[in-house]
Amino acid sequence: MPVTIVTDSTHYLPRELVAQLGLREVSLYVKLGETLQRESDMTDLPAFWERMRSGADLPTTSQPSIGDFLGCYEPLLQDGHDILSIHLSAGISGTYDSALQARAQLLERGLEAERIAVLDSRTVCGGLGLQLLAAAAWARAGSPLQEVAAHAAAARERLRIWFVLDTLEYLRRGGRVGGAQAWIGGALKIKPILSLESQIEPVERVRTAGRAFERMVDYMRTLHADGADAWCVQHIQAPEDAQRLVARGIEIFGCEPRFVGEVGPVIGAHAGPGMIGVGGLPADALR
Repeated sequence: MPVTIVTDSTHYLPRELVAQLGLREVSLYVKLGETLQRESDMTDLPAFWERMRSGADLPTTSQPSIGDFLGCYEPLLQDGHDILSIHLSAGISGTYDSALQARAQLLERGLEAERIAVLDSRTVCGGLGLQLLAAAAWARAGSPLQEVAAHAAAARERLRIWFVLDTLEYLRRGGRVGGAQAWIGGALKIKPILSLESQIEPVERVRTAGRAFERMVDYMRTLHADGADAWCVQHIQAPEDAQRLVARGIEIFGCEPRFVGEVGPVIGAHAGPGMIGVGGLPADALR
């Protein structure tokens, strides 16, 4: 495969799918108390979520360093691979900027510009995962780098993602509330339904978890009607709700989701336990 897809740790695709697609990852970081860890190295997730729920010691997150990216890029380039590096939205993280700076350093050392491209996915989690599926499909077909990058960017234009949070409190504390800022204050007890278009954007406020779930089902119907028949479901510490959403989605789409999974600590630190989300795009974007 002449083009290798590099990404970060916030897609939360199932590990077997990551291996199958040949994706390479650069991890973001989580700091809890005095301990700083790569998200990809975190193994005691039940303890992490318990500390999140207690609220006593909320984690912070940080982007990979330029050196982290160089450590991933350089061996691939030396082995003859071209690189498409796709990362979570620049509107919510500096990860994309770190990747750009790493590329700039390589170009200063004489690397040909056409050997590495960096793409802002303008999304995260399942949306990033679906975009990676699209990019990997074209890369595995032997397409050149610029063509793979163009198809990945085109897939983003056809991608839609919604998610519902149990509370806005974690977004408020983490400063990632984006366009939902107007909902902060007396609205913390609502169930916010949000989308991500470079930054977090408000969609709707509902009062109960049951109503929020049914609105997510309605959204799947809209996705299907609009031709977005490749879909996914992700959650944070809400496996039963996620499986209920999958069951309803199979009825609507007439097919299994491309993947189902749990969101990890970096995004979980800002979204909080209880999140469920669904995304989709037309299957022809995935070849």
